[in-house]
Amino acid sequence: MESTGQAEAPSEAPSGFAARWLSNVKESGRSPAKTLIGFCIAWLAFFLILHVMPKPAGLTPAGQATLAIMIWACLIWIFEAIPVGVSGLLIPMLLVLTDAVKPISAAASGFVTPVTFLCLAAFIFAAIMQAAGLDRRLALALLHGVKAATVNGVIWALFAVNFVLSFIIPAANARAATLLPVVNGIAALFGDSEQERAAKKAIVIQSLVYGSMISGMCILTAHLPNAIIVGLLAKQGYAISYWQWFTLQWPYLGMFVITQWWVQTFFKTRGVTAKGGVQAIEREYRELPPMGQSDLLILAAFAFVALMWVFEKQTGIASQNAALIGLATLFIPGLFNFKWKEIQDRTIWGTLLLLAGALSLSDAMGQTGVAQWLADVIYPVTIGRSWWMVLLILLVGTHVMRLGMLSNVASIAMIAPILIAMAPKVGLHPVSFTMLISDTDSFAYILPTQITAAVIAYSSGTFSITDYAKVGVVSVLIAIAYGLIVMVQWYAFMGIPVWDPSAPWPFAK
Repeated sequence: MESTGQAEAPSEAPSGFAARWLSNVKESGRSPAKTLIGFCIAWLAFFLILHVMPKPAGLTPAGQATLAIMIWACLIWIFEAIPVGVSGLLIPMLLVLTDAVKPISAAASGFVTPVTFLCLAAFIFAAIMQAAGLDRRLALALLHGVKAATVNGVIWALFAVNFVLSFIIPAANARAATLLPVVNGIAALFGDSEQERAAKKAIVIQSLVYGSMISGMCILTAHLPNAIIVGLLAKQGYAISYWQWFTLQWPYLGMFVITQWWVQTFFKTRGVTAKGGVQAIEREYRELPPMGQSDLLILAAFAFVALMWVFEKQTGIASQNAALIGLATLFIPGLFNFKWKEIQDRTIWGTLLLLAGALSLSDAMGQTGVAQWLADVIYPVTIGRSWWMVLLILLVGTHVMRLGMLSNVASIAMIAPILIAMAPKVGLHPVSFTMLISDTDSFAYILPTQITAAVIAYSSGTFSITDYAKVGVVSVLIAIAYGLIVMVQWYAFMGIPVWDPSAPWPFAK
């Protein structure tokens, strides 16, 4: 039997090396232009600083090499030229090859810090929770218990879920990803009227972005930049435990009240009902299978670890060791039926490698004098200004810098060592000064591309970049004002006033 139509010609693969190169970048989910231009600029800047630029006054050859690596890493992260985990691995290699830091054990110091082990244990805990389906179960159970009937109620219920998940899931982007299907299910039940579209925007932005970031500020293991700050301050003699971090940071929860008021006002959602959202939660909750013995054992193990974190001072067991002890109990043979591959596939190894590499770079910036040199460069801007004006300049400057950078971890790795070195020069307390500026970095709400959680939220398709920017500019101003008015006073009450660098450390043993 003869064919009546013509056979469809197979699509031709790109011909030529350059065409295939561009096609491969595109198929990996990245922009060929942005990726390749950024890659070339990063390496060009690296070689120019290392071999062409005259050695800056006050900077050693090792410091100049570290500066070249810092600029390279910053550009690589801004342009997303290579996977962040790979960049974390390359940092120690570059430190050794440029003679900035030797040997490799010193250049890779960030890979063996207590903070890295704490985060690794937290990542594996999160993976176990995900493999068992406990993360989504807990989210739906909490939402089911609240039974919110308005947009405002739904947002507050989701914030409560975010806060609880922050004890379990150690990254804001992972929490946003966990809640995304739940939030999408709620949003899908709204219609297409102007009021309903505004309701969806408010729920997604406030719950997945603002809620994830603000709840993460309070729990040491809930936000990776927290770990970087604690690790760097410990090297300066300021040890901060899991519980001490919470006592210093919990007032940030109040910032959600203000952003909630602003988001409601901007999108005009006050009083808008969300009955469909409640129905979606109830339906998904009823579809959950019954909780099994394995689920209860996982929760018991995590509760045990949480207790050890709270009573770290009394037990003498450091946070990272407590996490590893809890992890060890979960792998007693026969306790669970899931395979290791299920855990390893859900563990965010790339983020861990980025964290370790960023910690290594931060350490090198301190050792080679780059942090001090950059602090000296910035210092003239602050001469003769009051402490609050110094804070304001740096708070605003941080948000300007963050316009082009996606990774909050990478950003803190860059600025925290500079802030610690700068504190004595401007006559401010190194802990409160560093924490205030670093914390505002997490509230980069102007573009969705500034925070991974915002990229996840943007994937829902409920809001535009313009919507996000309009509400975000004021949210950033709220964050800056909250730091200056509320957190400055709270730190002073806790014994670390930003204006008094000689204040004794209140958590000394």
